[in-house]
Amino acid sequence: MQYPIPTPESIPLPPLRVALVHDWLTGMRGGEKCLEVLCEFFPQAALFTLFHQKGAMSPRIEAMDIHTSWVMKLPGAKKRFRGYLPLFPAAIESFDLAEYDLVISTSHCVAKGVIPSPRALHLSYLHTPMRYIWEMYPHYLGSSRNPVKRVLGPLIASRLRTWDVVSSHRVDHFIANSENVRRRIWRHYHREAEVICPPVDAEFYRATRGPGDYFLVVTALVPYKQVRLAVEAFNRLGLKLVVVGDGPEKAKLTRLARGNVEFLGWQDPPALRELYSGCRALIFPGEEDFGIVPLEAQACGRPVIAYGRGGVLETVIPAHGAPPAAEATGLFFHQPTPEALAAAVRDLDRHAFDPQVIRRQAERFARPLYVERMARFLREKVREHFDRDLVLPPAGDRHGA
Repeated sequence: MQYPIPTPESIPLPPLRVALVHDWLTGMRGGEKCLEVLCEFFPQAALFTLFHQKGAMSPRIEAMDIHTSWVMKLPGAKKRFRGYLPLFPAAIESFDLAEYDLVISTSHCVAKGVIPSPRALHLSYLHTPMRYIWEMYPHYLGSSRNPVKRVLGPLIASRLRTWDVVSSHRVDHFIANSENVRRRIWRHYHREAEVICPPVDAEFYRATRGPGDYFLVVTALVPYKQVRLAVEAFNRLGLKLVVVGDGPEKAKLTRLARGNVEFLGWQDPPALRELYSGCRALIFPGEEDFGIVPLEAQACGRPVIAYGRGGVLETVIPAHGAPPAAEATGLFFHQPTPEALAAAVRDLDRHAFDPQVIRRQAERFARPLYVERMARFLREKVREHFDRDLVLPPAGDRHGA
């Protein structure tokens, strides 16, 4: 009896074994919202991370098969795991990824430094080259008052920079979250990158009420976010400032703030949407790689007052600039000082911002556009590497399980 000779098209291919890698899982900020879409694409993937604070993530991420590193077991790691930064390269390299065909890292620290199998395809979505040792070094290792850290900081940073550059060669293709970061990737690694901006959930974030009497900061309370600058400016202005967020700087900032500054801690999405909708403007005092918070505020129709460097140059249209004033969505201040920020706040009432115009700017970065661009990139690179098509399930609603 004659049997047909099988052709490559008639042999079912085994599914790709996928590993996702993320620096740490401690809250739902911009990088985690990008990761969430990847979890929706690959719900059966293994998710590797240095540190996981259970319950801090969205239901979709919490449902993943999460693998943590030995950093979790170190003394005091639950509260101050960032203090173990010099050990992070060894921890991320300790993950065994030998069985995975496709590795996708989302990184602002060390996740892109995992060691994949030689046959694997490694795609890295970079929010920035390791910020603690490059652009943000003065705010971290370079600014400590601890004499031991002042002595060891330059040595630690030098070793980490070497590792960061060497480990960049483990990545087959980079994705940058902005033109700003694409330029950094070239500057530090001499590698090209595709730009896919992070998503704003413009369907969820929309105005629920008119503006009230307060200004708003939404951020992690860490040095480079420059929340101190905002607190000092509003101490002088005497206007109400609401700060949403938490982090190691909270105690210092609370002591510095006067009675017109209120700290709320992290808020769930519905409460945050209410706060965005009711603010006079969002205050964004630090330089960000991209910055999802200004887009969430703009989706709610509220203007942004931001330090005019970094990612906001790609997401906020300033009233003092080339586009017509009618297209403006915010104001920039150009010196990182309380005086410059206070002057921009005083200038706010001179401009008639249109909430609908502001919202349309946010819609240019809506989640469906990110999903479409990321899916196209993944399919293209998988086809190039494995000579096969990648079938992706649709990315669902981020508020779902």
